Amino acid sequence: MSEYRYGPVEFYLIGFEGSRPSEDSLAALLELVETGLIRLLDFVLIEKGADGDLTILEASETEDFGLDVAVLHAPGIAGDEDIAEFGGAIPDGSSAALVAVELTYQRELAERFANSGGALLGYDRIPAPVVNALMDAYDEITED
Repeated sequence: MSEYRYGPVEFYLIGFEGSRPSEDSLAALLELVETGLIRLLDFVLIEKGADGDLTILEASETEDFGLDVAVLHAPGIAGDEDIAEFGGAIPDGSSAALVAVELTYQRELAERFANSGGALLGYDRIPAPVVNALMDAYDEITED
């Protein structure tokens, strides 16, 4: 029986005003950690200068965020290539946090598939704003 230490990892790039995430943003993330819905693996602050240059600050290297690094289960999992790729989406002169999370139910699901002889052959995610817009449009059509 295979036991997985980690499930699939998802990266989120969260933009915000200023050079640091707000306390509310961090609180929202940490509430999900406390409920067990996610495990926080890595947290990287990326500042993009007006000239397009990136400045990277790992949460595990500073206490500036007010983030207890003990909640990070795999600091460094967001590698240089990930940071460079996601950094391209940040507007010049602004900042974002690259957050690596594990949705904990997915680890158990992957384990159960593997132990039953099954294999996940495909996976796709539809972003929440797209799903909500689609369902709003559908509701408008069916209400008439």
